Amino acid sequence: MLILLSRQFMAILLRSKTLQFVAAFLLLFPVSAFGQIDGERTIDEIVAVVGDNILLRSEVNGYVFNVMQQSQQSYSDQLWFEALDNLINQKVLAEHASRDTTIEVTDDQVDQLLDQRVQQLIEQVGGQTEVEELYGKSIIQIKDDLRDDFRDQLLADQFQSRKIQKVRVTPSEVRNWFAEFPVDSLPVLPEAVRLSHIVRFPEVTDAAREDAGFIITAIRDSIVTGGAAFEDMAEAFSDDPGSATRGGRYSSSRLDDFVPEFAAVASRIEPGVVSEIFETQFGLHILRVNERRGDLVDLNQILIQFDRRKFDETGAIALLNTLKDSVESDGADFASLAKEYSEESFSSVRGGRVSDPRNLDRNLYVEALGPTWARTLITMEKGEISEPAEVELLDGQRGFHIILLEARIPEHKVSLDTDYALIENLVLREKQTRVLDEWFVELRKDVYIDIKVDIPATAAVDM
Repeated sequence: MLILLSRQFMAILLRSKTLQFVAAFLLLFPVSAFGQIDGERTIDEIVAVVGDNILLRSEVNGYVFNVMQQSQQSYSDQLWFEALDNLINQKVLAEHASRDTTIEVTDDQVDQLLDQRVQQLIEQVGGQTEVEELYGKSIIQIKDDLRDDFRDQLLADQFQSRKIQKVRVTPSEVRNWFAEFPVDSLPVLPEAVRLSHIVRFPEVTDAAREDAGFIITAIRDSIVTGGAAFEDMAEAFSDDPGSATRGGRYSSSRLDDFVPEFAAVASRIEPGVVSEIFETQFGLHILRVNERRGDLVDLNQILIQFDRRKFDETGAIALLNTLKDSVESDGADFASLAKEYSEESFSSVRGGRVSDPRNLDRNLYVEALGPTWARTLITMEKGEISEPAEVELLDGQRGFHIILLEARIPEHKVSLDTDYALIENLVLREKQTRVLDEWFVELRKDVYIDIKVDIPATAAVDM
């Protein structure tokens, strides 16, 4: 199989100073930068056949390069053949998933994943034009080429997730797993805390609202009456980091992914019309719906944030002081007050309890919380409620909060008493891996697999 590889691409690739760029390019776009170059042609090799699908050396190389970059590993034959084995498993999953009539992947889901991956690459490379030059095709053509692969990936993900979701671990499994480790080999964990908080956001002043209104009104006028392109104005002026670089575009997004005020406008405005200016917790917006299908919407938006230097924080701080006094002097329940008054939704529904959003672990490492948290926590004792302090939340919003310090866990060797959730998660992941390995052995029996490369002895055990 011949793949055209221009000298211009090779020159840019070799000039690149970031492994992240190369890895992302090779992983997303299966071209061979490792094969033999003959003029402007690179010969790619079929290394395996899985069902009706072929697996190319360039795909394995791209996978290996990404692993090397992410885990700081050096290249080895063992690593290469482990990558080959993983990619074979992915294709086996896709083959079985395609046979399962209960699994459905919509065109919208494929489009959304394609948009996300291509946008990631555009941001890493530096622009859409650069990606099109490197690949020698338009973004639309690139997406068309990758559509079937991404559909297979989504099918395989759903098929595998059904298996993963059934895996559970019991307390006895956790204890037995932990007991196998010699005490001397247990890692030392940094200082951690368990805490709850109540968050209030400062008030947007008339001055801040007027400044933002002046800017977004001028932008809207430029688009509606001046003929400026919505995308150009979004890229130049929007304060939304998630969309500004792509002209304010959100493609194939669900309406309930947006805050209610935004979703309300996006659900009722006629496609192609630039909305009136409206406000959310993030600032002032205008949007244009390109297409709407059920609860899915394709749109462009522009956000102008309020100038935080003109916010009025007195009301937020006064209320937090009142709530602090209610707990300390009147015996009010902190969790109940958090549910009623905290404006940070993730923790407020849990009575203010702060946890890691990835696994809901309540042990939070102080060094990972960030400087605004650390400054408040440094002198606090267990059971104490802090003075109102400024905080930067996980979504980047800044507000004010009071903290109830429920426990301070010094630097220590990992133990079941203090780190059960962490250990349980490790045991679960190990069990999931073991179950999947056994499952893949069975799945591979029902799919034609022909490996066309020699397998080193060090890798043969897994093949």
